[in-house]
Amino acid sequence: MSPEEEVTRAEEAPPYNKLPEDEKPYALFTDGSCRIMGKHRRWKAAVWSPTRRVAEAAEGQGELSQFAEVKAIQLALDLAESEKWPMLYLCTETWMVANALWGWLQQWKQSNWQCRGKPIWAAPLWRDIAAR
Repeated sequence: MSPEEEVTRAEEAPPYNKLPEDEKPYALFTDGSCRIMGKHRRWKAAVWSPTRRVAEAAEGQGELSQFAEVKAIQLALDLAESEKWPMLYLCTETWMVANALWGWLQQWKQSNWQCRGKPIWAAPLWRDIAAR
């Protein structure tokens, strides 16, 4: 991708069912969840494509569902990069993730990954996402 074509900011796309047919293969749905099992929190992040035979998941302990939602975005980016997709539509239900992609990332980056003088939550994940 040339520097002129590089996307500097995510934008809201049309709903999946309104995408042109030739662009639907580049849409990934993301989700994250958390369960408390005994005294431990277990999270799971997932990515799924309705048009390709593609599904990815990651899981771990000690974090909440919001962490898993961000991890799912990271998984989607990994998948699109490894398959050299020319575009990517991220379908998320998470307000926090959508707002981060639509503008907060730029603000956080400019403020050295801080918000109101405090380090942002999950900064290493967000830095990785912003670097893509």
